[in-house]
Amino acid sequence: MSTAYEQSGRTRQKQRTRNDLIAAARDLITQGGAAPTVEEAAAAASISRTTAYRYFRSQAELLAAAHPEVELTSLLPADSGDDPETRLLAVVAAFIESLLKFEPQQRTMLRLSLEPSSQPEQLPLRQGRAIGWFEDALAPARDRLSEAAVHRLAIAVRSAVGIEALVWLVDVAGLSRDEAVDVMLSSARAIARAALSEGVDA
Repeated sequence: MSTAYEQSGRTRQKQRTRNDLIAAARDLITQGGAAPTVEEAAAAASISRTTAYRYFRSQAELLAAAHPEVELTSLLPADSGDDPETRLLAVVAAFIESLLKFEPQQRTMLRLSLEPSSQPEQLPLRQGRAIGWFEDALAPARDRLSEAAVHRLAIAVRSAVGIEALVWLVDVAGLSRDEAVDVMLSSARAIARAALSEGVDA
């Protein structure tokens, strides 16, 4: 969402400035992991702090602009229907698309998460949001699965499609990213189909 300042004259120049701040924030996350402050992004982009605050009034606004997914409560596309498997796979595909788009930042998050001294505030992109997105997609399955079973299924799918899986498939197994995406989608489909067909209540 743009501020009133951005909507006033010299639109193209202001859009460039905004984009420079967003790019700087993403670069800083890639380099160090922690969500940068507005001041840090301004310094990295060689933009004055006063100017930067005209675009982003807080660190939270900057992070939301750099990584819009942090504010999303659902990844379901419009007209997703009521079939749990179809809905889930649509969300998984959107999740993987975002993962690939921000792969450098996600790799940094993964690296930092393995360090014993890492703190939650250093991992703004690793807050368990995908579990909620997958549970949202599985809402129609609640007539055959308990809340615990839906949660367990969401976790199982997340374990097969996150940055951890992508890193292993690409770096260790030697797959291309397209091949890795196919494997992750197939894994998610198999996990979901098995759980939904069994309909085992936990």
